[in-house]
Amino acid sequence: MEWTDEGIVVGVRRHGEAGAIIDVFTVEHGRHAGLVRGGAGSRMRPVLQPGNTVRVVWRARLDEHLGNFTVEGLRLRAAEYLDKPHALYALSHLCALVRLLPERDPHPELLGGLDGILSDLSDAQQAAMRIARFELMLLSELGFGLDLNECAATGSQQELVYVSPKSGRAVSRIAGDPWREKLLSLPRFLGDDAADEVAAMKEIEEAFRLTGYFLARHVFDPRGVALPEARQQFLSIAVKRSNGG
Repeated sequence: MEWTDEGIVVGVRRHGEAGAIIDVFTVEHGRHAGLVRGGAGSRMRPVLQPGNTVRVVWRARLDEHLGNFTVEGLRLRAAEYLDKPHALYALSHLCALVRLLPERDPHPELLGGLDGILSDLSDAQQAAMRIARFELMLLSELGFGLDLNECAATGSQQELVYVSPKSGRAVSRIAGDPWREKLLSLPRFLGDDAADEVAAMKEIEEAFRLTGYFLARHVFDPRGVALPEARQQFLSIAVKRSNGG
């Protein structure tokens, strides 16, 4: 069996003395693993870095086999972020999230979102907004999407400023104010995709609190693991920079 596809490297681990097994988030074949012979060598090591866009040819005798990758680097963006700690933490966190997806299950919109974020991680605050939206999209792709279109209590689509931690549904200001201590805040940029202006850092922190709550509840806690440390490290740097640090 053989196919060719493009995608983003999201995981690399050494195999034997000279090989490497990589996870590539591809357009048509989803997250797919394969063995790269000689992948641990100096020629291939710069190509097989998380965050790089590559073209792969996968070959195997049977579909259920691990198979072998032949890899061609298309955009080696990982090297662009070596001197940007916030970008490295963002990259580590995003790749960890993608590795939660079922193998060989295409998610083209999620791949497009990941590519868009990785194409420009220069501004930590803007990247934080995109990552929060990506986390929201990931929850949906995993079957745990939040309903942010109308108020769970009244059906109103106006002033949706809260989210119920129990149902994952939006709640309007009028319906939620009496219970605001028990509700999660819904930043406008999460509920409104057209809100392109850079959000205040307080809103971004609220967004990470919201998506982090549901990621922990539905994705990480059932696996017995904590949210990636890189996620908090990235957010800490973004907050510090927004405060002039």
